[in-house]
Amino acid sequence: MKQEKTTNSLIVLHPEDDVAICRAQMISGNNADGISVKGLIPAGHKLARRAIAAGQAVRRYNQIIGFASKAIQAGEHVHTHNLEMGDFDRDYAVGADVKAEIPRQHAEFMGIRRRNGQIATRNYIGILSSVNCSTTVARAIADYFKMNNFLAEFSNIDGIVALTHSAGCGMDDHGAGMQILQRTLTGYALHANFSAVLLIGLGCEANQMGLLLQAGGLHEGENLKTFNIQDVGGTGKAVERGIALVKEFLPNANAIIREPCDVSNIVVGLQCGGSDGYSGISANPALGHAVDLLVAHGGTAILSETPEIYGAEHLLTRRAAKPSVAEKLLERIHWWEEYVRINHGEMNNNPAPGNKAGGLTTILEKSLGAVAKGGTSNLNAVYEYAQQVSERGLVYMDTPGYDPVSATGQVAGGANVICFTTGRGSAYGCAPSPSLKLATNSDLWRRQEADIDINCGEIVDGNATIEEMGERIFQSILATASGRKTKSELHGYGQNEFVPWQLGAVM
Repeated sequence: MKQEKTTNSLIVLHPEDDVAICRAQMISGNNADGISVKGLIPAGHKLARRAIAAGQAVRRYNQIIGFASKAIQAGEHVHTHNLEMGDFDRDYAVGADVKAEIPRQHAEFMGIRRRNGQIATRNYIGILSSVNCSTTVARAIADYFKMNNFLAEFSNIDGIVALTHSAGCGMDDHGAGMQILQRTLTGYALHANFSAVLLIGLGCEANQMGLLLQAGGLHEGENLKTFNIQDVGGTGKAVERGIALVKEFLPNANAIIREPCDVSNIVVGLQCGGSDGYSGISANPALGHAVDLLVAHGGTAILSETPEIYGAEHLLTRRAAKPSVAEKLLERIHWWEEYVRINHGEMNNNPAPGNKAGGLTTILEKSLGAVAKGGTSNLNAVYEYAQQVSERGLVYMDTPGYDPVSATGQVAGGANVICFTTGRGSAYGCAPSPSLKLATNSDLWRRQEADIDINCGEIVDGNATIEEMGERIFQSILATASGRKTKSELHGYGQNEFVPWQLGAVM
């Protein structure tokens, strides 16, 4: 998705494109590269470069983003009023764009080496709930340490966080929803960024503690403790017990040092939220370049959000390292088509209103920009939600598009850093894995600089190339993995963004 041409008025991504992106608001009578503008077109939105007949496919990135619902004149605004979804054949060309392996590059960051060999980027103590019913107790325990400023004496601990949820009962104890919840809790319990974990249940829930431990292969020990509220005598005693157990964790958790670690130990979860018309031009391809650098150093990146790669999946199958990888990806695409059908929806329910206000029209257009986060590296594996990621390089995890749910699955799979692009502005952070925010445009950067780590709007402004910004993102990933706080961490985000994917009927 190399940017073809930028002028003072328009961005043209490919010479065959039917539309160009407006760098600033355009009004009737403006001249944009020799095209007379007709009507008001907001910044980041699409202008027709030529006349488009009703029913004709409309291209951006030289890919189909929809079909004209009526005739469109050159210079008109192309958006939801005249562009709609439609069916078309994708050329999956499995493996056609697979690249030969390149010599491995070497770089280091300052990580935390655990006794079991895992490498951490942060050092948290986690309090997890098996069921919604133990949420209040879990949060009360975490709040005790925050209110009493306990960590002032334990400066090597990044925080004590309660990660709670609204599931765990009223569900089939052997169904897909339970399997996903147990995978997610297991992934967090084993995550390198937790030095120790306390897992709290109620006692009578469907997600029984013994079954959860068995399903995840978890065993109580020095760094994992569990109990049920009913077994210890109720809420007050449960809070007291939890506080005592966390106090036992503190000395060992604090006894860590950062040391040089190979970049191959970094696993980045890729997210985009509050996307706009610039996302596929600036932040997403710049992040994609950073991903290519990470992969060249032996690291791993997890691309996700299946509803937001819909219509662009053929760009990933072309990069599938093996036919089975492409088959697994398409299997998940078909699962989503059936899933939205039985829930009386459609894949084009996404983009969200904010995405459309920012210039995106169909899910096809949004997906083509979202896929750019994955760079150009080969796709080595496809995982289901919250499965442990074992392959290195670029991999895919099937998740919803809703950012907290998607990132929760990635972290459960092993992501120890999140990179999150946004064009509208997003209130998101993550624990225990730090989240870097990347703005797609400079207006957002000026409004929300306190929330954003990097301004990729410099690409749209003509002050940086995609490659230059990608290198900057890569270096920021290394600095973040080495302990530098992100803006969302400074604001205290992380506890409320733990949102496991809920599937199945609530009974």
